Amino acid sequence: MSRRAPTIFVEDAEVLAHRAWPGEQFELRLRAPETAARARPGQFVHLRCDPELPMRRPLSIQRVEPEVGVVELLYKRLGHGTRRLARRVPGERLSLMGPIGEPFRVDEAVHYPVLIGGGVGIPPMVFLAERLKDRSDVAPAAFLGSEVPFPFETRPSALAMPGLPAEATHADVRLEEWGIPSRLASRAGLPGAFPGYVTDLVRAYLEPLAPAERRRAAIYAVGPEPMLAAAARVGRELGVPVWVSLEEYMACAVGGCAGCTVRVEEPTGPAMRRVCVDGPVFPAERVFPEP
Repeated sequence: MSRRAPTIFVEDAEVLAHRAWPGEQFELRLRAPETAARARPGQFVHLRCDPELPMRRPLSIQRVEPEVGVVELLYKRLGHGTRRLARRVPGERLSLMGPIGEPFRVDEAVHYPVLIGGGVGIPPMVFLAERLKDRSDVAPAAFLGSEVPFPFETRPSALAMPGLPAEATHADVRLEEWGIPSRLASRAGLPGAFPGYVTDLVRAYLEPLAPAERRRAAIYAVGPEPMLAAAARVGRELGVPVWVSLEEYMACAVGGCAGCTVRVEEPTGPAMRRVCVDGPVFPAERVFPEP
């Protein structure tokens, strides 16, 4: 059964800063106080990229600063809408709807949250990591993968992660400063990154854990579908629950058009669920059932 959608706000958001990163990636900071006050990791906003474009685009939230009403987004310039969005400058205003969707939930039974972000799936993991950094009951670790230069500063990590390949040396500077160990993966030869799949790092991290420790672990993943399927497979083989966040094209983002439906396996059988309001976060076994 679908959950009742929470309140979604429409805000006239002010562009505060717009930073370009290599690989056609952009970091956008907006003043949107209602969304900033209520957003949770895994949720997204539906943004009008240009006043002349009526159709909105769904963009993941990377960080919020509720005390000053700031929402930070990271996106890749790919199509017509994001090309127009990349032209926006500080002082302009954009119509924003948010926060939307079911967030990630790290409950008290989880002591080892394992965060996996691939490409434009990295922003929700940054958001989740920041929310976990002050919790004394968890010991999170993050694994970030990209085939273009990472959209953040990196440096050799001072936080040990035993069992990982020697090539995985660098970390996200933000997570490092928050005391959360992280490692990078890329098949594009990026400095300090493991030259393989990010899920290979996750397996290397989880396999040495004792069975009692694995029972207190959970995987949270956002990224391309093959990466999510691989994360689901790692979790299934190691007995670790996995939660995945899906990305789909959508028109309304509030559950009315049903344009973003995906097939999931419910206890009662196959069902179609809307990514916008029933998700985007789902248990991995419902999206990627065991063959």
